[in-house]
Amino acid sequence: MMKTRMLGLVGTLALCMGFGLATGWAQNAAQAKAAEAQAKKSAEKAATAEAIAKKSAEQAGAAEAEAKQKAEAEGRQVSAYRLDFSVNEMEDGKKVNTRQYSMNSRSGEWTELKIGTRVPVESGPNQFQYLDVGTNIRCRLMDRADMTNLSGDVSLNANADLSNFAMPDQQGQRVQPVIRQLHIEASTVATLGKTVVLGVVDDPNSKRQFQLEVTVTKLR
Repeated sequence: MMKTRMLGLVGTLALCMGFGLATGWAQNAAQAKAAEAQAKKSAEKAATAEAIAKKSAEQAGAAEAEAKQKAEAEGRQVSAYRLDFSVNEMEDGKKVNTRQYSMNSRSGEWTELKIGTRVPVESGPNQFQYLDVGTNIRCRLMDRADMTNLSGDVSLNANADLSNFAMPDQQGQRVQPVIRQLHIEASTVATLGKTVVLGVVDDPNSKRQFQLEVTVTKLR
């Protein structure tokens, strides 16, 4: 009888100890899981704070770059120039005719000079189209304020359209007017005060040659 009671008591104690160990393990697992969740939450907060700080730094950098660009634009000195164009008509190496055009320009801006006649040409019964006949010169000048490697020279981009009516012997039996047109598109670097040839075009219907020259003078 005593032995039976001792065995029961030992079993009860073992059961209690096993239950206590299981409870301890469960509590430890729950605490570990809670700690892991807390660590994950802290890491997410740190990542969010880092992203916010990075975005703020990018915004500050963009604002600084914009302010610097604005300050450079405000402090940039814009110079004015005069462009003197000459259209020389040559025959057998001799200059037989010269037409001159002048325009003022600021660095970095496109300027245009246009002079001529709008000629009505019949395109159908009681229908007309107008053709521009004359001289059209479009040019953009840039100095070292736009291109630092220019030093004291200037860069020129020029488009010139030169047109006129054909001579009677070139007109033939046509009723509609015949237009002779020359186009020069050039890009070059010019020295102030020196004449530079932008382009040369031969007239296919004669022995004549056309030259487009320009001289750039700084005004201020």
